[in-house]
Amino acid sequence: MKRAKAVGSLVDPVTLAVMNSRMAAIAEEMGVVLGQTAFSPNIKERRDYSCALFDGAGELVAQAAHIPVHLGSTPLSVRAAIERLELAPGDVAALNDPFAGGTHLPDVTLVAPIYLPGERKPFAYAANRAHHADIGGMAPGSMALATEIYQEGLRLPPVKIVAGGAPARDVFELFLANTRVREEREGDLRAQIAALEVGAARMRTLVEAAGRAEAAAAMNALKDYAERLMRAALREIPNGTYHAEDAMDGDGFDDRPIPLRVRIKIDGGRAHVDFAGSAPQVRGSINANYAITLSATFYVMKCMAAGETPSNEGLMRPITLSAPPGTIVNARPPAAVAGGNVETSQRIVDVLFRALAHAAPNRVPAASSGSMSNLTVGGYDRFRGRHFSYYETIAGGAGAAEGHPGVSGIHTHMTNTLNTPIEALEAYYPMRVTEYRIRRGSGGAGKFAGGDGLVREIECLVEANVSLLAERRKIAPWGLHGGGAGACGADYLVGAAGRKKRFAGKGNARLEPGERIRIETPGGGGWGRARRRP
Repeated sequence: MKRAKAVGSLVDPVTLAVMNSRMAAIAEEMGVVLGQTAFSPNIKERRDYSCALFDGAGELVAQAAHIPVHLGSTPLSVRAAIERLELAPGDVAALNDPFAGGTHLPDVTLVAPIYLPGERKPFAYAANRAHHADIGGMAPGSMALATEIYQEGLRLPPVKIVAGGAPARDVFELFLANTRVREEREGDLRAQIAALEVGAARMRTLVEAAGRAEAAAAMNALKDYAERLMRAALREIPNGTYHAEDAMDGDGFDDRPIPLRVRIKIDGGRAHVDFAGSAPQVRGSINANYAITLSATFYVMKCMAAGETPSNEGLMRPITLSAPPGTIVNARPPAAVAGGNVETSQRIVDVLFRALAHAAPNRVPAASSGSMSNLTVGGYDRFRGRHFSYYETIAGGAGAAEGHPGVSGIHTHMTNTLNTPIEALEAYYPMRVTEYRIRRGSGGAGKFAGGDGLVREIECLVEANVSLLAERRKIAPWGLHGGGAGACGADYLVGAAGRKKRFAGKGNARLEPGERIRIETPGGGGWGRARRRP
C-alpha cells in the first residue's frame, strides 16, 4: 500500500477513501470470523453481532455493516473499559452493564487494545458486541417480563476476561456459572476473542504499510470528513424546531400508552435533539438507557446524511442530545432494560423520523413495523440430553417512502439480523416450525404501500418456558402524507388441538409438548394517498 500523504489531519482524498474502505473491511472480516466460529444459532445463523474499530482515544473510526443499535452505543462501552481498566498487550475487557455503556444484559461487549511494536500506549482498539441467547436471570433467554435489572441476568462491569493472552479462568467461570447453556456461551465468547485477534492483526498490518503517522492522520481526517458531511446535510434542512410524539403500547404491567416526545432544533448545520416530556421510567423492561437513545439518534442522523458519509464519531459532532435522567429514554438503576434495547429503540427512531418528516417531507419514510417481536424459548431437551435457549427477532414490514413501497418481511432500523433458517432451528432445538409466511394485507395502503409483516408459528416438542417482548400490538405503525397505518401485530398460544388463545405482546408462558406459539408481526405504514379507481 502506498504511504499516505498527510500533513496534520489533512489526507489526500484518494488515500482517505482507501483507508476508510480498508478499516471497514477489517471490521467486516472480524464479523466473518465471529459468525463462522460461534456456537449458537443466534450468532452463527442470525448474525446477531457487530464489530468496529476505535482510535487510541476510544472514538469510533470504522464499523462493519452490522446492527445499528449495537454500533451507535458501543463507543460508550469502549470508553468505560478504557477508563476503568488498564489494558496491557494481550488483554481483553468484557462488559454488558447497561449503565456503563451497554445496551441490555444479553449483549456482551469485548474490547481489545491494539499495541504497535515498542509502544507503551494502545494505538487503537478493536471491539465487538454479540447477543448471547442466555445470560441467566429469571427465565431462559434472559428477556422475560422483569421489573428490575437483577431479574434479567448476570451484570458485568468492565472486567478482564483475557489477561496477557491467557483466559482469566475466574472470570470465565463466574460468567459460565450464570448461564443455562454453558458450552454454548463459552464457544461464543471464544469466537468473539478470536475476532478481536484478527482485527488487531489486520490493523497492525495496515499501519505497517501506511505508516503510523499517516494512519493516525487518516483516522482523524475520516472523523473530520464525516462531520463536514453531517453539517452539510443539516444545512439542507430548513432551520426551525420540529416536534413529534409517539407511544409504546405499555410496559407489560400497565396497559396505558407510554409517550415519547422529541423536539429537534435545526440551526445552521447543527441539531439539538431533546426528549424532554417523555414518560418517566416504568416498572417493566422497556426502559432505554442513554446509550440506546444515543444509538438511535446516531442512526437517524446517519440516514439523513449523504450515502457516502463514514459511520464514525465525527458524525455526531454537530449534534447534541438531551435525554432527561429517570425517563424511559435515560433510565436509572435498577430499572429493567431488556426491552429498551430491542423495542424502545425502535420507537425512538419512529418519533425522530416523525419529527423530521415535517422538515424533510420527501426524505422520510412512513413508520416501519416498530418491533423486533422478540421470542425466547428455553428448557430441557430430553432428545439431546441438554438444556437449550432459543432467541429470535421476527421481521415485519418496512414503511413506504416517496417512490418506494415498503419491503415485506424484513428487519428494519435498529436491527439488521437474519432469521434462523427452519432447517437449522429444527436441527438444533426441540421445536418444529409449523407455519412461516408473509402476512398478506398487513402493510398500510397508500400511493406507495407499506410492507407486509410475517407469520411464524413454532411448536414445542418438550416442555418449555416462552417469553415474548413485542410492540405495535395496540398502536399501529403510522403512515405519512395520507398513507394508511400498518396493521398491528398479534400473538397467540395454540393448543395441541388447534385452539388459539390471544397472548399478550409482553409476557411469559409455559408450553407443553405439542403446543405452539404464533407470532403475527406488524406491517409498515403507507406513503401518500392511494389513487381512487375510476
